[in-house]
Amino acid sequence: MKTKLIMVEGLPGFGKSTTSRMIHEILTERNIEATLVMEGDADHPADYEGTACLTEEEFGRLLQVAGPFKEILIERAAKKGSWYLLPYQKLKNEYEASMPDDLYHSLSKQDIYELPLDLNRRLITDRWETFAEQALHETTVVIFECCFIQNPVTVGMVKHDAPEEQVTDYVLGLEKTIRPLNPLLFYIEQNDLGYAFCKAIRERPEAWATGFVHYYIQQGYGKRHGLEGVEGTLQVLEARRQLEYSILDKLGLNKERINNSLYDQDTYKTMLINKLKLHGVIQ
Repeated sequence: MKTKLIMVEGLPGFGKSTTSRMIHEILTERNIEATLVMEGDADHPADYEGTACLTEEEFGRLLQVAGPFKEILIERAAKKGSWYLLPYQKLKNEYEASMPDDLYHSLSKQDIYELPLDLNRRLITDRWETFAEQALHETTVVIFECCFIQNPVTVGMVKHDAPEEQVTDYVLGLEKTIRPLNPLLFYIEQNDLGYAFCKAIRERPEAWATGFVHYYIQQGYGKRHGLEGVEGTLQVLEARRQLEYSILDKLGLNKERINNSLYDQDTYKTMLINKLKLHGVIQ
């Protein structure tokens, strides 16, 4: 069976976005129908981006203070078992200034990635299962930028400081759901983690760097080890890299580790073409 899912993983600043777009370009150049889903896509088919998870009681209390947004919340809430899921980021994107800030911040505090790890894993795994069932009957090749390994490791290790075995089992569970899609994983590497991350800090908005550093040192793993600033963030990232290497070794799906240290796009594209040919994605 041909590959229906290509995933691109790696640490921040390593070239995941560039790689994902390049793979999409390579496929479309060869008239292969492909869909590119980038990190942060509010319509991600296998993940929940900017989605709050509330109990029935919490949802009821929210409606009492939602004012003119009450009917919108009722219309947009999706029932999942005993939970109500609200895509608050999509609502913010659609309604912009008319969505009260306090409502937005209240929902963001109940984001799926703020939940206890076991509940997060249950909801995310169910989402992947639904995606895999649908994708199996489609002709399109789907390309995902960094949600298969990154998100479980980030929420498991970085946020909750969970044991390595628990985080690994989370990813291996996701792998089981996508096996019928004959997935191909590209793991992007860099020789110099510090250079690549600091390059990302220089090139991205200041708010991204501030939020990223805060997330990595103020909770879970970083807090337990008393880490601070960019230097502490790099220590967490190195620990994350070692855990991801360990997970990669345990994955049974088709995978390639690609080094992007040269930042030479022509050479890099040729390398990707050769790997895609090797795995039968293109001729």
